[in-house]
Amino acid sequence: MKRALLLLLALLVPAACHPQDDRTARQLTGGEPDRGRVALRAYGCGACHVVPGVRGATGLVGPPLTNIADRLYLAGQLPNTPDNMRRWIREPQKIESGTAMPDLNVSDRDARDMAAYLYTLRE
Repeated sequence: MKRALLLLLALLVPAACHPQDDRTARQLTGGEPDRGRVALRAYGCGACHVVPGVRGATGLVGPPLTNIADRLYLAGQLPNTPDNMRRWIREPQKIESGTAMPDLNVSDRDARDMAAYLYTLRE
C-alpha cells in the first residue's frame, strides 16, 4: 500500500506543477503558453530546434530548447529575461548579425506567446 501511494505521488506531483509553470510564464511574458506552442509549430521553429511538446520539432540546426527557462543566457550573450527572449524571437539578426536564426517576422503577440511557452520548459 505504501509503495502504491508513493508511486501515485510521483505521478501527480509533476502534473500539479504544470499549472504553476503556466501561470508564472503568463505573468513573466504577458503571453499564453498554449498559443505559444501552436505558434512555435506554425513558424516552423522545429525545423531547426528540438522543442519539447511541439509535434515534429526535432531540428538539429539550432540548440535544443529543452529547459530553456533554466538557462542563464540566450544566444550565448543575452541574459535570459522575458524581454530579451521576445527580442531574440522577433529580431535575431539585429541582435547577432549573421546568426543562423532567421528573422521570421514574428508578431509581438506571437513572440510573447512563444516566450510564455518556452518559459514552461524547465527541469
